[in-house]
Amino acid sequence: MKRSFSFYARRACATLAAGAMVALSGCSSSAPLFLPDGRATTLVQCPAGSDSCSQQASASCGGAFDVVRQSTENSTLNLIYACRAK
Repeated sequence: MKRSFSFYARRACATLAAGAMVALSGCSSSAPLFLPDGRATTLVQCPAGSDSCSQQASASCGGAFDVVRQSTENSTLNLIYACRAK
């Protein structure tokens, strides 16, 4: 049975698309990180120089939170925080 070029092209595209889906799902399904005391951590990103990361953390925690790590990269503030126990 002779197959056309378009058959192989469609098959290659389908294989690449499936591979991309697997790669992307691995990023989004990673387990959350926990502190030694058992509290879950969360990463938020916002423009450097703004206080929106702190506002997001405060809103998410209902007030108090602890900063685990903070860094600035390419004008983006990366804030990893954990909510304080209530």
